[in-house]
Amino acid sequence: MAAPLMPISTTRTSATPSALTCALPWQGLRGNLGSSRSLYLPKKDGRWTRRAGSLNVTAKFELQPPPYPLNALEPHMSKDTFEYHWGKHHRAYVDNLNKQIAGTELGGLSLEDVIVFTYNKGDLLPPFNNAAQIWNHDFFWESMKPGGGGKPSGELLELIERDFGSFDKFVGEFKSAAATQFGSGWAWLVYNKDKKLSIVKTPNAVNPLVLDSFPLLTIDVWEHAYYLDYQNRRPDYIAIFMENLVSWDAVSSKLEAAKAKAAI
Repeated sequence: MAAPLMPISTTRTSATPSALTCALPWQGLRGNLGSSRSLYLPKKDGRWTRRAGSLNVTAKFELQPPPYPLNALEPHMSKDTFEYHWGKHHRAYVDNLNKQIAGTELGGLSLEDVIVFTYNKGDLLPPFNNAAQIWNHDFFWESMKPGGGGKPSGELLELIERDFGSFDKFVGEFKSAAATQFGSGWAWLVYNKDKKLSIVKTPNAVNPLVLDSFPLLTIDVWEHAYYLDYQNRRPDYIAIFMENLVSWDAVSSKLEAAKAKAAI
């Protein structure tokens, strides 16, 4: 299912994703964050120039809380994990992005537009990782609920059975995608413009918004998402996510929204 990911040493990457898997080269989050005085601005040709900016950084984006208390997913996901994952990692992405875009044209865009613009057709611009990670984490929190898991119903179940053969086969493929994503990244269930479902796994911060598909469900397989609770046992974390945490109600709602967008 997945094409190999090739490590590179540059701070920006370019690649073409495959049909089922985003096969972008590896890129970490240690990109150039810029500063409030000297910030990068993209030219139309994709190059970057510096423009003097104000030393006063005005926050554009805010850290959104999960849609439930931080202890609501215990014992499957601990409050300690949330305090580190949401309270530190997610917060850092928000703080860093606000510093990166202060004084630039990006400050007037929605988060989704910042993501698409800075993806830059695979030639990533510095704010991309933080912007995409903010969005990814918001989506991840919404993908779970207390008392989740089980099996979907209605049209969502019908589409899963149509496109994967059975719900059990879908679960197996989703677990495999999440477990085999090398290093940090995400696994996604997406709705495509051909009206079919597929599973996508993406490295680091990349998400389906830049792959021309509509995300319905995701699991975070960055190590900080599960290490406090499961240490290096990623497959155990993935199994618990599917069995006890997935909010199929949220996935069904996102399916309806995706169908409407795909019809435009």
